[in-house]
Amino acid sequence: MKFEIQSLIFERFFGLNIGVVIAHNIDNFGLSEEIMKRIKEMEKDIRSAYNTETLSQLPLILNWRKAYSSFGAKPKRHKSSVESLYRMVLKGVGLKHINKIVDIYNYVSLEYMIPVGGDDMGKVKGDITLRFSLGDEPFIPLNSREVETAREGEVVYADDEEVLCRRWNWRESDRTKMTEDTKDVVLVVEGLPPVGREELEVVIEDLSLLVLEHCGGEIRAEILDKNRCFIEI
Repeated sequence: MKFEIQSLIFERFFGLNIGVVIAHNIDNFGLSEEIMKRIKEMEKDIRSAYNTETLSQLPLILNWRKAYSSFGAKPKRHKSSVESLYRMVLKGVGLKHINKIVDIYNYVSLEYMIPVGGDDMGKVKGDITLRFSLGDEPFIPLNSREVETAREGEVVYADDEEVLCRRWNWRESDRTKMTEDTKDVVLVVEGLPPVGREELEVVIEDLSLLVLEHCGGEIRAEILDKNRCFIEI
């Protein structure tokens, strides 16, 4: 299986780096009390440091708003995954336990104010590509059975059969969602400027260590950029 980023993505989004964490043979059953405690502590810190009125102007949020606008998504309606998480917290909605691997990447997203997501590799059909949509690919949103169609020009993750995530990191697919039965995952950490390669390396190292500590398995981390557009996973 290959994870690839269309070269045009790097041309359009200068300075983009994508961290990829591949984990095989994980144990995703149960709940990590430590991770949930960390999430609750982060929620308190976020509520004391930020507010909904000025959140959109923070550089690490504004960069994604500009990226979304560039491919026709309206940031007020379609928010990046990290902005959605922060707004949920600022509105007083605590993050609930989903499963260990999702809890971990939600925590890392909050900690570093950066989008993190992923897919169950056992449910992916063929390769995964981050690219611009052709406008005719099907997509079934998380926890839904209704089939949508990604608009032409959207940035999407897709496998050989359908879109896995619309509007870059806005909405994930139901088919490749991670559950307690998940054994193999590919996680992505998306770094747009002002996040640079060095900052991204810190994030993916932290993510890798947390997965290893709480889920076990074999972990490998890579960074893709304009000079390295794909890896075998």
